[in-house]
Amino acid sequence: MKKNDIGVAGLAVMGENLALNIESKGFAVSVYNRTLKKTTNFLETRAQGKNIFGAYSLEELVQTLERPRKVILMVKAGAAVDDFISRLIPLMDAGDVIIDGGNSNFHDTICRTEFVESRGLLYVGAGISGGEDGALNGPSMMPGGSKAAWPLIQPIFQAVCAKVGNAPCCGWIGDNGAGHFVKMVHNGIEYGDMQIICEAYHIMRELLGMSAGKIAGVFARWSQTELSCYLVEITADILGYINDKGQYEVDGILDAAGQKGTGKWAGISALDLGAPLTLICESVFSRCLSSMKDERVLASKAFNKAAPVFNGDKDAFIEDIGRALLASKIVSYAQGFALLKAASEHYKWALDYGSIAMMWRGGCIIRSVFLDTIKEAFQNDPTLNNLMLAPYFKQKLEASLPSWRRVASAALLCGIPAPALCSALTFFDGYTAANLPANLLQAQRDYFGAHTYERANAQRGEFFHTNWTGKGGATSASTYSL
Repeated sequence: MKKNDIGVAGLAVMGENLALNIESKGFAVSVYNRTLKKTTNFLETRAQGKNIFGAYSLEELVQTLERPRKVILMVKAGAAVDDFISRLIPLMDAGDVIIDGGNSNFHDTICRTEFVESRGLLYVGAGISGGEDGALNGPSMMPGGSKAAWPLIQPIFQAVCAKVGNAPCCGWIGDNGAGHFVKMVHNGIEYGDMQIICEAYHIMRELLGMSAGKIAGVFARWSQTELSCYLVEITADILGYINDKGQYEVDGILDAAGQKGTGKWAGISALDLGAPLTLICESVFSRCLSSMKDERVLASKAFNKAAPVFNGDKDAFIEDIGRALLASKIVSYAQGFALLKAASEHYKWALDYGSIAMMWRGGCIIRSVFLDTIKEAFQNDPTLNNLMLAPYFKQKLEASLPSWRRVASAALLCGIPAPALCSALTFFDGYTAANLPANLLQAQRDYFGAHTYERANAQRGEFFHTNWTGKGGATSASTYSL
């Protein structure tokens, strides 16, 4: 009896759709779910008549697979993944592959790779982006972990992933947690993109008094320009959607956002690595602030804030908003790739940034027309420190800067919160400043803690201490972190 090519454990939305996608590409699939009824329902509905076999135990799932066996876990990140790993290892043989297709923390994936390899098996942490539709029709896939697993899973992964032209949006990322780290950064950029889009919408709604339908038209037009991306396209659809009561559906949605943690993890990683991920962190905090709905309502009644008034050329200002959105979007990607660079150096992953950009070109949530340009930027200059310095992005930022400042100024003066857009501008100004006030900060640290400082007229790495009060001694702190 011929055995199946791959097993899928976990039949929630992503698991079901991925199993159907894999089967549609000519592979035989075995599926399993801990709630057995889900397996039966799937076989009797969406999987009916397809080359999909239902297993009712992990033992049965493993027994139905061709060696070396490949099992992809589509379960909730955390304890559920560890539980499946511990149950699968005794059932599998040396060289078999366990794949985690969920949004696991990359630190967990580093540990799991080492643990599974110590048991003679191979482990892959695969970031998968694209949501329900992507899982069914072609997601962006970012696998990393045991390098020996890649030849075994490559034919399946590159068959089911999204394609741009003939190029698959899937490639090997790197060792241990690299795949899940790249997916985490993808999600961080996603947080940033979503927030700056929402801020552009908010400014048009609050300052210009535009209806959802009018703003939808603006986003629809922007989707035909260099702003073209999946999130801008769906924003136009969302804002223009009218429900059965003849009302714009978005106007009835509560302004309290949820999150699942990957944006937060990106911020924590940035702090650990010393990478200034300011826009993305502001996007995470904006979701936190939005969730304080009741408290915000009370606070809004405690302060007498004047209603925003706009007296300028509305059409010209909308164009300014579009340019500010583009510039902020560039910063979002620049910060994300800077975090990838910091992690690649720290964890010794040797990430290929151009290839990562192309993996995000289709199937995923942040797919955008200028990901091609990002690939070209890294191809032309593999040592590029920051995307903002690449010729195309430098030109766009310079051209957008007056509009960017006008929009940020208007939002601040009129009391309309635009934390991500303003943070992006502040980051740009800081990154392009030859001098910052950190000289005073270093003096403060040395004054109260003898933490030492470097001098502008001395070699980098040579540290000094001043006895600021005349009461201290010459002893200084022995540690210093750049």
